Amino acid sequence: MQCRSGCGACCTAPSISSPIPGMPQGKPAGVRCIQLGDDARCLIFGHPARPVVCSGLQPSAEMCADSTPAAMAFLTRLEDLTRPSA
Repeated sequence: MQCRSGCGACCTAPSISSPIPGMPQGKPAGVRCIQLGDDARCLIFGHPARPVVCSGLQPSAEMCADSTPAAMAFLTRLEDLTRPSA
């Protein structure tokens, strides 16, 4: 499966705890990654500086759903379910 054009939910919804070029502390959930281009494509795709967690995330019908809002909802729920308890 390929990413849906113009989506970018996987680069916005989840938190990333590892450094990203331009975001040395990673990024919190719900914040658009600085490396997400205007066309909603990763600007560092295939680059060694791309976080391992990003390259490990593969598109799937369940995750990508049929719209960006649905993908955001799925990924936000996954983020909530995997957040460590305080």
